Amino acid sequence: MSEPDVAAVPSRAPDHRVALGATLTLLWLGLGLFLQQSEIARNSDVLRLQSEAPRKSAEQAEIQARAIQANELHARQDTFVDLSRLVTRQPGVTAGLLYLSSQGAGVGGTVPAEQMREMWNQVGSGDDQAFTRALVTLRFTLPEREAFDLYYGTSIRTRHCETYVGAFERLLRVAESCDPDGMIRDALLSDVPGRVYLSMSAARANPPAGAQVVPSA
Repeated sequence: MSEPDVAAVPSRAPDHRVALGATLTLLWLGLGLFLQQSEIARNSDVLRLQSEAPRKSAEQAEIQARAIQANELHARQDTFVDLSRLVTRQPGVTAGLLYLSSQGAGVGGTVPAEQMREMWNQVGSGDDQAFTRALVTLRFTLPEREAFDLYYGTSIRTRHCETYVGAFERLLRVAESCDPDGMIRDALLSDVPGRVYLSMSAARANPPAGAQVVPSA
C-alpha cells in the first residue's frame, strides 16, 4: 500500500488564521468606533456646558442686579419714611401760622385765643395735622372768593402758602425718587396735608374772577 502524498492534502491552518485575523480586525474597528462615539458624546457635553455657562452667568448677574436694586429701593423707602416724619412737621406748623393769620381773634378772625392755644398744644404733642384739618374744613365752608383770600388775601398768607407748597413739593419729589409705582405719592396727596397742598395750588392757578394773589412780603 502506498503512502499518501502529503503535498496533495490541502492545509486548513492558514484559513483559520485569516478568519481569526478578520474577526480581531472587526472587533478592533468596533471598539474604536465605540470609543470614538463616546469621545464625541463627551465633547458634545463639554461644548453644551460651555455654551450654557455664559447664559447661566448672565442670568445670575441679572438676579444679583435685581436684588441690589431692590435693596437700594427699600433703603431709599426707609430713608423716606424717616425723612417724611421730619418734613411733614414743617407744613403742619406753616398751616398753623396761616390759620392764625387768617382766623385768629387778634387779626379779626373768629377763633378765640384759648382755642388757638389748644390747637398749638396739639401740634406740640405730635398732632401735626391739627391745623391742616381745620384748613380743609374751613376751605370747603367758605365761598370761592373768601376761600381764595384765605390763602392769598394778604402778603403774610401768601408767604405761608408758598412755604407750605414748596416744602410739600420737595417731599413729593423725594417720594417719586424712591417709589416708581407712585403709591407713596398718591398716599401723600390723598392725606389731609396733601389736600391742603392741592387746594392751595388750585387756588393760585385758577383764581376767582377779579381776584389776584397778593405778593408775599
